[in-house]
Amino acid sequence: MNREFGRALVQYHMMDDGDRILVGVSGGKDSMALLWSLAERQRRSPVRYELFPVYVDPGFEGGFAEALRAQCRDMGLDLRVAQTDFGRIAHSAENRENPCFLCARLRRKRLFEIAHELDCRKVALGHNKDDIIETFFMNICYAGEVSTMIPAQSFFNGLITIIRPLAFVEEDLIRRFVRQQGLAVFHNPCPSANRTKRQEIKELLRQLYRSNPKVKGNVFRAMHHVKLDYLL
Repeated sequence: MNREFGRALVQYHMMDDGDRILVGVSGGKDSMALLWSLAERQRRSPVRYELFPVYVDPGFEGGFAEALRAQCRDMGLDLRVAQTDFGRIAHSAENRENPCFLCARLRRKRLFEIAHELDCRKVALGHNKDDIIETFFMNICYAGEVSTMIPAQSFFNGLITIIRPLAFVEEDLIRRFVRQQGLAVFHNPCPSANRTKRQEIKELLRQLYRSNPKVKGNVFRAMHHVKLDYLL
């Protein structure tokens, strides 16, 4: 995983000397692998940077904020927990939108607010290669556009840049990495977990991958080689 992680950092010039980086952690395997990798690289990298892990608690019962704080402390990092009721708002009767869409939007907004408070110009998120492919298909099927998440993306006229250092790392590799490092992964208490449009797309893609192991690599390469002359 280290090779793909490092390649994304270099290819998209994700970090500069003196960066203050907010790391969005959710307790899942991706964000824990991201935080561990950034903390480990910090100790040996010639590029000096500071890490500020932040967990936006959506407010569901069965939360794990204190256990997550303890794991961050084991990495030598202090976790900031932002208590919210975003999950309950997203699942309320007043919300006619997709609950996942609204919850994610509210949590992203809160991360940006905290980044501003902490003077962090970079926000690191744990989206991986599979997430990028799935988002590509979700946007085609449900948003009617050809787009996806990109490894480094600026917002607010360059005031904040989202970086995704796991952009080249496959989900299965992250899963093995987390087990090897003995990192705790926390159960998502959201009532919509595993019942989302993303999960439907994930299952569809899994069938395609089983039929031909080259499909995943071809789809990912296709996003780097777009022939605009052959699109409407």
